[in-house]
Amino acid sequence: MVVATTALAVLTGTGLAWSAKQDFDSGFTHSTALGADAPRSGGGAVNILLIGLDTRKDLDGNDLPKEVLDQLHAGDGTAGGYNANSLILLHIPADASKIVAFSIPRDDYVTVAGIPGYQQIKIKEAYGLKKAAVQAKLIEQGEQDPIVLERRGREAGRASIVSTVRDLVGVPIDRFAEISLAGFYDLATALGGVDVCLNQAVDDSEFSGAVFPAGRQHLDGAQALAFVRQRHGLANGDLDRTHRQQAFLTSVAKSLKDSGTLTNLSKLSALMDVAHRDVVLSDGWNLFDFARDLGAAGAVPVEFRTLPVLRYDVIDGQDVNIIDPAAIKREVRAAFGQEPTKPATAVPTSVVDVHNVGTVQGRAAELSAALTSRGYGAGVIGNGDSSDGLSSTITYGLGAADDARTLAELLGGLPTAASPSVRDGRVRVALGADFALPAELSPTTSTTTPPTTTTSNSMPLADAGKPLSTNIGSTIPCVN
Repeated sequence: MVVATTALAVLTGTGLAWSAKQDFDSGFTHSTALGADAPRSGGGAVNILLIGLDTRKDLDGNDLPKEVLDQLHAGDGTAGGYNANSLILLHIPADASKIVAFSIPRDDYVTVAGIPGYQQIKIKEAYGLKKAAVQAKLIEQGEQDPIVLERRGREAGRASIVSTVRDLVGVPIDRFAEISLAGFYDLATALGGVDVCLNQAVDDSEFSGAVFPAGRQHLDGAQALAFVRQRHGLANGDLDRTHRQQAFLTSVAKSLKDSGTLTNLSKLSALMDVAHRDVVLSDGWNLFDFARDLGAAGAVPVEFRTLPVLRYDVIDGQDVNIIDPAAIKREVRAAFGQEPTKPATAVPTSVVDVHNVGTVQGRAAELSAALTSRGYGAGVIGNGDSSDGLSSTITYGLGAADDARTLAELLGGLPTAASPSVRDGRVRVALGADFALPAELSPTTSTTTPPTTTTSNSMPLADAGKPLSTNIGSTIPCVN
């Protein structure tokens, strides 16, 4: 978050002090978890994933000092694990005309790949579960150095959360920044606190420590952390918490602008110390040059949104958000200015073969039946082979291009390509572990087939709220 707010605040035109450039860039920890072969945005646009990690440990795996943990009101070093409790995807177009930021609710129930023993999890768990699996494997191989285990485990965790988010939203991720739980506290403290506005008074003294009156108020570092962590006692739970995080970003950026931090070397030094201690950047991201380039655009409007949730549910005793991945992909792509394929008006003429390359039994048959009811010809159903790869894709033969593109859009923007191995007039759909059946194709409108699920009629309806439009450095919004 400190990285995003620093860069976004530069959009107001305050600028960073050039004399601090070398120290600023060289002090960050960098990660190669994004991968050299990862898809990238084209045309000068950039998508940035902000990862707020709920850990009480430093980058080497050491517990934070007790005096810091006491201020965090978040338990000791054994609490929290390595959940990615804050996920925000920023899109900055090539002309920097408008920034769109999607908050991703941490309890969204998603399909995952590459995490032993798991097929579907809460999205926040993709980091910690992968980290634990890699560390266990390293220990089996004889690695005993706790710092090596921590660093390699966290690299695997970063790669896992990035790929999981990318599979969910269906757009490239060009850069990412990770900040620890303590980073929220350190950032707010370095700024002398932040201003917030609440629609109602709250008392969450039992859990997050958030006890605040209604209205506008100034919070210190510990209070600011409680503000972004609270979910108990809120009308929309974690969805309201995403709005808190959005308001926090706006408040920090406004504070950076109003206080002159970015042009005051003493204040900037304190902010840099926070960033270097608490932030990990994707490899190759020169934040100073990035902020300088954005600064030329002036006061750019920012729209904060939250990914939609179909409903709440309980799966294996855990509260989860049931989502429609295909609808999410369409919404994100539309918000990012990526035009979807127009639905075909003609009746499909292609035969569709469905190959299951994931681990969920019956998925190919389920999709084939749904597509047959839509007018597609029923083709071969079965398990895939090495030629299908491991991820969900669509390939097609001669004469089936239009049907393939329409089908790709229906399934949430799956990658599509012509293939000489697919017969004329046929489409081949490979279903990887990342695939979830779109709600509009499911007779039950459920995107999951969990082992144990309990839905209560008393559970509130999911409400992601309306988009929040603002300019960085402008008025702080009131939230629940």
